[in-house]
Amino acid sequence: MDVSEQINKFQQFLEASYSNKLIEVMQKGEDALVIDFSDLLKFNPELAEIMLDSPDDILKVAELALENLAVEGDVKKISIRITNLSDSQYVKIKDIRSQHIGKFIYIDGIVRQKSDVRPQVTSARFECPSCGNVLNVLQIDTKFKEPSRCGCGRTGKFRMISKELVDAQKLVLEEAPEDLEGGEQPKRLSIFLKKDLVSPITEKKTNPGSKVMVVGIVKEIPIILAQGGKSTRYDLMCEANYIEPVQEDFSQIDISDKEIQEIITLSKDPKVFEKLVASIAPTIYGHDKVKEALLLQMMGGVQKKRDEGVQTRGDMHVLLIGDPGSGKSQLLKRVSQIAPKARFVGGRGASGAGLTASVVKDEFLKGYALEAGALVLANKGICCIDELDKMSPEDRSAMHEALEQQTVTISKANIQATLRAETTVLAAANPKFGRFDPYEMLAKQIELPSTLINRFDLIFPIRDMPDQVNDERLATFILNLHQNKKLDKADVLDSEVVKKYISYSRKTVFPKLTDVALEEIKNFYVKMRSTAQDEGVIASIPISARQLEGLVRLSEASARTRLSEKITKKDAAKAIELVYFCLSQIGLDPETGKIDIDRISTGISASERSHIAVIRGIINDLENAVGKTIPVEDIVREAEIKGIASEKVEEVIEKLKRSGDIFSPRQGIISKI
Repeated sequence: MDVSEQINKFQQFLEASYSNKLIEVMQKGEDALVIDFSDLLKFNPELAEIMLDSPDDILKVAELALENLAVEGDVKKISIRITNLSDSQYVKIKDIRSQHIGKFIYIDGIVRQKSDVRPQVTSARFECPSCGNVLNVLQIDTKFKEPSRCGCGRTGKFRMISKELVDAQKLVLEEAPEDLEGGEQPKRLSIFLKKDLVSPITEKKTNPGSKVMVVGIVKEIPIILAQGGKSTRYDLMCEANYIEPVQEDFSQIDISDKEIQEIITLSKDPKVFEKLVASIAPTIYGHDKVKEALLLQMMGGVQKKRDEGVQTRGDMHVLLIGDPGSGKSQLLKRVSQIAPKARFVGGRGASGAGLTASVVKDEFLKGYALEAGALVLANKGICCIDELDKMSPEDRSAMHEALEQQTVTISKANIQATLRAETTVLAAANPKFGRFDPYEMLAKQIELPSTLINRFDLIFPIRDMPDQVNDERLATFILNLHQNKKLDKADVLDSEVVKKYISYSRKTVFPKLTDVALEEIKNFYVKMRSTAQDEGVIASIPISARQLEGLVRLSEASARTRLSEKITKKDAAKAIELVYFCLSQIGLDPETGKIDIDRISTGISASERSHIAVIRGIINDLENAVGKTIPVEDIVREAEIKGIASEKVEEVIEKLKRSGDIFSPRQGIISKI
């Protein structure tokens, strides 16, 4: 088939199938006409075949055919984009070989890096000063090319008249983690975008972290050696013809009308909450409260934007602290499979830069580029961090901003950027000595900075205590699982159904607080706070405003499980039950028997603070009575009169020494500094 025939055929194809679409594109002022490859295959298989083998030529033919169509307006700017290639053209990034060079293929992966948009010369016109001949030179290489000689025999020194520029951008595409096998490293490929593919509308689709599908032509790039010559090895890149995002977050999961009907029917089931909880991790025995919290976490609260521009986060963060072998990692892995957009990170294998963002040298534009980390990549999704306690303190502190403000700010090299990280975090950690000590307070055994712990809405201690009845049930459950592969639970929903249910509810349901629910939460909060006011000493604070916001978020998520627009008293009660459960497990002060939030948030309980205040008072009084040097036994005697045990006094004196308030000039004597 010669070129003129190809142009005619393409013209017929466009007239037959795409004339209406073309008029629509022209009216909207768009720059690209998207053609479905299957239509071309039906119209003329031979033309489709040539397109796969020599796409560069055929795309030029297609653009010429487009110009020949008698349509009002400027057709020159419109590019032809091809979508929906046959499955035989799908190639994994790691499988691209030299036979694919110059062929039309489609690949998918995750965008890791993205350069700035810069103009690039596509062709330049030169004039020969001797004979006035105009020479057109196409700029295909990375190096700017001038004509070598003219027809009149002149070589060199040509004058450039004009050059054509197009916008260009480079992406680095990496294989998606689910396509990897064993211990291989994900392979990367550079993708080159031009013209309308870098328009602001398309730019949003190619943000780092999003998964995209690219239709393009594989090209080879010469590698220039340090000596100046070309290497025998070439580098590969893909010149994109069409790019589209593949399911990015919960808002982009495709749900058919039939599935929507199924979801709505399921939401009317009175036991829908129990069914969803049972489907979270059916292979893990027990932990019902934790599973409830995980379901509510995936549903999420509603993000609120105030008129002044203040945002209140809707994401809930959950921390599981527990003995080894209690199924924490299993729960995390399971959540990362069900949640619509999730990332799983191990503590030892994660650094602060890997979680937030790092600045890397960009080879393409010789500058610096941002590379997004796990929390940013999971924007509008969930990030599961295992072994949080094994991370170094500097790396953990990088998470503070992402957890509360939901942004990641970076100021490195010459880059100052703020990235969005509207990510829900589910973290797991082990207690201080690897396992919980049943006789020691739980809060003392959590070796995480109080500033970080404070940002988690729910903290669950998962304890593994010997208990004959429970152990028997657990053993039966696990051994039955090993014996039979299939679960025999009737009310366990399929993972895909759960995923679509969560996605649909997050997309369409935005519950509002009713007066009854508001009263319920308010009464609980006020009642909890009022227990602290009846003592003369420093009162323990059982609950703070941070938990109040957590209660609202949990109530919203609970209403979402029923696809309800209103938060009822029942939802508020469920939220209160979960928050109270966590507080009573971790925040209980054994001395007073009351819940004390400071146990978690500052590491020093109110009763301890009260002891410190009393003993400070005693030291001041004794200083006035006996002088600068105060015997420790006098302090102990005075404290015992006020009802503080001697070992507590010694503990407090040690604390005051460490903080630099007092010092010990000799054994058994202390002095104020």
